[in-house]
Amino acid sequence: MTDSIQLIVGLGNPGAQYSETRHNAGAQLVEQLAAHQNTPLKPEARFHGLYAKILINGHPVHLLIPATYMNLSGKAVSALAGFYKIAPEHILVAHDELDLPPGTARLKKGGGHGGHNGLRDIISQLGNNKNFYRLRIGIGHPGHASQVSGFVLNKAPLQERNQTQAAMDESLRYLPLAVEGQWQRAMNQLHSFSG
Repeated sequence: MTDSIQLIVGLGNPGAQYSETRHNAGAQLVEQLAAHQNTPLKPEARFHGLYAKILINGHPVHLLIPATYMNLSGKAVSALAGFYKIAPEHILVAHDELDLPPGTARLKKGGGHGGHNGLRDIISQLGNNKNFYRLRIGIGHPGHASQVSGFVLNKAPLQERNQTQAAMDESLRYLPLAVEGQWQRAMNQLHSFSG
């Protein structure tokens, strides 16, 4: 995997009531990335979301947080990717991951949506192309499928939030390697971390 990244998408739901919920981990990561770069994310109607453009080690990177609800995330991603002619192989989507415990984050390329409605819509809107990269931010699992909806739409307890933040800090530390296409190095560093 040597693909460089031109677009980083952070998934979440819009509105203050969702801002620190588990489901918004991806959006939080992109907010923090923009803040580290002192570049405010601004509403951009044609991309159906909050948008900024930054430089990471000299590489121009578009940032996007869809302002659609989670299950319509693909509308925003396909609008921006279409406008700037960015192939799925150059897109990184940051999202919450039930199958990983809090305090962990993992990079991967491709794969299914694993029941994640944001990923499901992005895959669909990109013409069923699954070859984009993912930054999976662990939030843990409530234990039973029937509890997932309430679990992801609630705020985690403080200790759990601190673990998730530690994993996001590590993700931001190694993101420049991923942006440059040094996926193996980025993965080796990030995947050895446990917060």
